[in-house]
Amino acid sequence: MIVLEEPYVSEPLAAWLEESQHPVLDYAVSREQGEGRALNIVAEDEAVRRIDGGERVYTNSENALAWIMDNVHNESLVRGIGLFKDKAAMRAALAPLDPDLFFKTCSVDELFKLDYARLDPPFVLKPSVGFCSVGVYAVQSREDWERALADIAQNASAWHDLYPESVIGAGSFILEGYIDGTEYALDAFFDETGAPHVLNVLRHDFASSEDTSDRLYMTSPSIVRETTSLFTSWLNRVNALVGVRNFPVHVEVRVADGHVCPIEFNPLRFAGLGGTDLSLYAYGFRTYQAFLEDDVPDFDVAFADKEGKVYSMSLLNPPQNATGGERFDYDAFLGRFSHVLDMRPFDLNRVGNYGFLFLETDADTADELTFLQHSDLEEFLR
Repeated sequence: MIVLEEPYVSEPLAAWLEESQHPVLDYAVSREQGEGRALNIVAEDEAVRRIDGGERVYTNSENALAWIMDNVHNESLVRGIGLFKDKAAMRAALAPLDPDLFFKTCSVDELFKLDYARLDPPFVLKPSVGFCSVGVYAVQSREDWERALADIAQNASAWHDLYPESVIGAGSFILEGYIDGTEYALDAFFDETGAPHVLNVLRHDFASSEDTSDRLYMTSPSIVRETTSLFTSWLNRVNALVGVRNFPVHVEVRVADGHVCPIEFNPLRFAGLGGTDLSLYAYGFRTYQAFLEDDVPDFDVAFADKEGKVYSMSLLNPPQNATGGERFDYDAFLGRFSHVLDMRPFDLNRVGNYGFLFLETDADTADELTFLQHSDLEEFLR
C-alpha cells in the first residue's frame, strides 16, 4: 500500500505506480497524480483493512503519517512511527547503544528560559519532530545560541506554513551532544522477521562545521561496499530494542572509529522529496519497489560498470538574503555541470528550496562537487 502526500511526488514514482499497479490510497494527492494515469486507487476503508492486516505500507512524504496515525489500528506500525518520528523518544529507546550521549528535551517556552552558562557546548539544537534540516542548529558558542533562538523566534511560524505539525513539531526541542564523525544517510527496511536490509548508503558532506544543510549527498559502489556490513549490524542492534517488522526507514547517522550513532530516523519512507530515486539513476533499481516486493537488489549486478563514478543529490537551499521573489536561473546553474541526471525544480514558497539536482561525476569532474558544496547560489538569482 502506498500513501501519497504533499509536497512532492517524483515522476519516477508516479510512473512506476501506474506500471506496477501497486495499490494507492484514495487521497487528494493520489487523485491529482492519477489524472491521466491508470493508478490502482484503493478506497480508504479498504486501505485501512489491508494495512491493519499487515500489508507493507510506504509513503513518499512524512505528511502522510498523520493519516496513518489517525486511521490505522496496526499497533506495531503505529508504535514504530511514533518512536522513530519523535527524536526524543528515539534517543531514549536507543540510549543503551550510546549511554554517554547527552540529550535534553524542552518546550519552546522552556527553551528561551535556558541558561546558556549551564549548557555544555558543542551541541545540536533541533525540533523533536522535524524534516529536511529545518530548525537544526550547531551550537558551539553563546553567539551561536543567541542566533539560533533569534531564528526560531522569527521563523517557527513560517515552518508551519510549509509543513504540518506531524512533520515539523516546533513546539518541542531537543538538545543533544554534538556527534563527531562522518555523516551518512541510509535507505533501509526491516523485513517480516525484523532483519534489516540496506538499499543505499549516501555520504553527507558539509562545507564547514557550521553547515547543517542538505546540499550534498553522495553514493558510489565503494561507499556502499565499505559501509553496508557495519550499518546492517548496527540496524540489527537497533531493532533488538525497537522490534519493528515490514518497516522502511531513512536514517541519518554519524560514524567515528567504527561506532555508529543515530541522528534521526524517518519512518515509512526513504530519502525525501524524491531523493531516493538516486538509486534508480545510479544503479538501476527502485528502493520502494525493493521494499514493497521484498526484492533486495544484488549490489554486484547493480554496480557493474559503475566503478569510479560518484552519484550525488543536492537540495538547493536559498541564500540567507533571498526574499523569495527572485527567479532561479536553472539554465545557468545546470551549465556548471557536465553530467546532470535530473533537475527537479520546486516552488520555493511551497517547498522551501529551489529544487533537487541529481548528478554524476568522476575523478575528472570532482571539482563540480566542490562548487556545489560551497556555492550559496546567489549568482543564479535573477
